[in-house]
Amino acid sequence: MDDIDTKLIALLGENARAPVATLARRLGLARSTVQARIDRLEGRGVIAGYALRLGDGAKRELIRATVLITLEPRATAAVLSRLKAMTQVEAAHTASGRFDLVVTLAARSTAELDDALDRIGEIGGVRGSESLIHLSTRIDRRG
Repeated sequence: MDDIDTKLIALLGENARAPVATLARRLGLARSTVQARIDRLEGRGVIAGYALRLGDGAKRELIRATVLITLEPRATAAVLSRLKAMTQVEAAHTASGRFDLVVTLAARSTAELDDALDRIGEIGGVRGSESLIHLSTRIDRRG
């Protein structure tokens, strides 16, 4: 990747639906050059896909929490399998330190969030968890 690829990815991060002609104009390149770069970045797996980002109106409707989970030895795969089946789980990361997993939840109500937390606690292999409810977002570089 060079500086132009980095700038192209930044522009796509702002608006993944931007027409190639607009991207080309902003980069000072030919449309065909920009399209070829996008194709190459997709082919190399640098761009893995394009996603929908919800606006503030939709985000306000969701209650988010981070759940720090401690696991029994060798339980990671089974626990991740169960977490993957839960629609409230947005992301799950392995971690070093006191906790083995860091999980982000999103729910439409406190009752739904409470239920999801209870279900996580009941998963075989979960030794313990600590929940952090997100109150407000001050910085979000993911969009």
